[in-house]
Amino acid sequence: MINIKFMDEHQQNNSNDAPEETEISSPQYQLPEPLVPPVQSAFLALIAVFLLYQVGGSILTLAIFGFDFQKADINAVRLLTGAGQIVFILVPALIFAKFVFHDVTPIIRFRWPRAKDAGIFVIGLIILVPLLQSYLYLQNYVFQILADNNGVIKSIKEFLDVVDKFVEQTYSDLLKSNNIFETILIIFIVAVVPAACEEIFFRGFIQKSFEYRYKPYSAALLTAFFFGLYHFNPYGLVALVALGTYLGYAAYKSDSIAVPVLLHFLNNFIAIMAFFIFGNEEFMTSNVKTEEFSGQMISFGILIFIFVAFIAWVNKYYKNLQLNKE
Repeated sequence: MINIKFMDEHQQNNSNDAPEETEISSPQYQLPEPLVPPVQSAFLALIAVFLLYQVGGSILTLAIFGFDFQKADINAVRLLTGAGQIVFILVPALIFAKFVFHDVTPIIRFRWPRAKDAGIFVIGLIILVPLLQSYLYLQNYVFQILADNNGVIKSIKEFLDVVDKFVEQTYSDLLKSNNIFETILIIFIVAVVPAACEEIFFRGFIQKSFEYRYKPYSAALLTAFFFGLYHFNPYGLVALVALGTYLGYAAYKSDSIAVPVLLHFLNNFIAIMAFFIFGNEEFMTSNVKTEEFSGQMISFGILIFIFVAFIAWVNKYYKNLQLNKE
């Protein structure tokens, strides 16, 4: 989840940051003149936020809970996780945006969307979620076959399994609920906070900064790549990049950060509900049995076709919408 152009003065005075690769179509996507080079600032922000959130957050966690992390109060851990997202992702995103741009409103895309825009992309998410789940089944099946027949790939898989197990255990601990209070807290920490913080940073500041040099869809894809890396989920990387690209696509088409925030929230909320309903084993396991492979392939093919048709329809819808405005 562009077609953009600079002000003429900026094109003349800042040729290094001019979006030579972008296409020009609508005044809606003219970008304000930055105070400093936006693309370089975006990469700097990615490094800074990574260090703050991953390294700084880890140090803070150890300082508060010590090395015996398993005995820490889980609700305190949840609150610290949410606070870390706000302090180490959201706040730096807003600071960087204000440092690079005089007016952050069009950069972050602070605009309330039309209900129809939100509804359209929610439909796409409903198609995309089972599509990505089907892909994960097939990916893990193929990876297992390759590992069974190649020693190097087997060693790589064993290492990734260790990382994946740690990620699964971390999410499992965060999602376990014993009462309604914990359920509400989990939804807030795991669905609401990341949706707002991560989308303002990635689909807001980072993607919009990349649009100064790259085509809109390239900017969305590049942003999604870093979005996937940030989550440290080895087997889920491709799915996360695909999801991030759709969120970037939605942000660009709707020109509102509220749309990807809503989609991100719904995606995480669905994951929470799936965990509550199916439990740890069903929710976390993405292995597929040999006898299920054909069915998964058919399901994946059908969902791909539906999703591509949906994207084609969305593109046509927004093209007609723009023509009607003109």
